[in-house]
This record gives sequence, structure tokens and C-alpha cells, in this order.
Amino acid sequence: MSAYRPEFEEALRLFGRASEAMKARGFLAPVLVGGAAVEIYSNSAIATGDFDIVTGRQEEFEEELRRLGFIKPSGPGAATRGWIHRDLKLGFEVVSGSLLDGMAERDRVRLIDLGEDGEAAVISVEDMIADRMGQYASGTAPDMLEQARRLFILHAEADLGYMEARIRHESAGDYGVSDLQG
Repeated sequence: MSAYRPEFEEALRLFGRASEAMKARGFLAPVLVGGAAVEIYSNSAIATGDFDIVTGRQEEFEEELRRLGFIKPSGPGAATRGWIHRDLKLGFEVVSGSLLDGMAERDRVRLIDLGEDGEAAVISVEDMIADRMGQYASGTAPDMLEQARRLFILHAEADLGYMEARIRHESAGDYGVSDLQG
């Protein structure tokens, strides 16, 4: 995993440990989405400040985070809704109970082998690009178009048919794969 910045790699390993603990308890592995997935797919060329996580078992996942040394900041000046590890500058937050509101195909989730720390489940690059295009289409996140384009360039092997359908869905039909090429 040497392509990633050290603090991101350590956070990814902690995520892997929490994921393994969830699977040991009989639950589906949580899935990384958002900026952490973008950082994975860009080999840290696009950095994130947090790990957004999808799991239908938020309470149980947060128990595992506590066991790994995460705390939930509180009090004046604590604006985060997520969890922070005492040794890292990256936050973890459960953002949903279903992967892109159930529209992403779970069998496309990529598993990253973290060695002794287990595996990390990451949303597919096609779904990540579609998510970024949906945010761009909303008008609230103009920088997401550049992220989507960079990921598209880095992942020429992506399933373009699936990506087209997902982008069309996420952007209410306004955008497609051709918009990534311009």
C-alpha cells in the first residue's frame, strides 16, 4: 500500500480491523465511499480529511471504532458528527445505511487486501464517479466534475455501460460518460 500517504494508510488499516470485527459478528462489511474512496482510486493524488462509511449497523460499527481507540468529539468547537482516532487527523463517519440509496450494485464493491489488518470494502470506481457527477449536477459542488474526470482518466478499464447508467441516474439524466471526456 505504499502509494498512499502514511496517515491515510494507517486509517485504512484501522478501517480494515473494524470491518473484520463486523464480519466476525456476522454483519456485512462496511463500505468506504466519498473522499476516502476517491483517495484510494487516485492513489492519494486527491486527498481526503475523512472516511465516509456505509453500514446498516451503525451502532455496532461505532462500538468497533471505540474498541480501536476512536472518540466522538463533543463540547464547544466540536463540529464533527463522526469519530476521530487519537493518533490520526482523519475522521470516520457513517453517512448512510445503504450504498448510494440502494442504487449501487454491492457485488461491484472492491475488496482491498490489507494483510493482517483484513480487507477494506470500497465502493466501485464507476459508482464513485457517478456519485461525484451527481454532486456536480446538483449545483452545490462544482469541484466534483474535476474529481470525476480525474478518476475516469485513471480507470480506463471501468465498465462504461454501467457507469453511463449510474451517471444518468445520479444526475437526473443531465450528464453521461461523454461529459467526463471534455
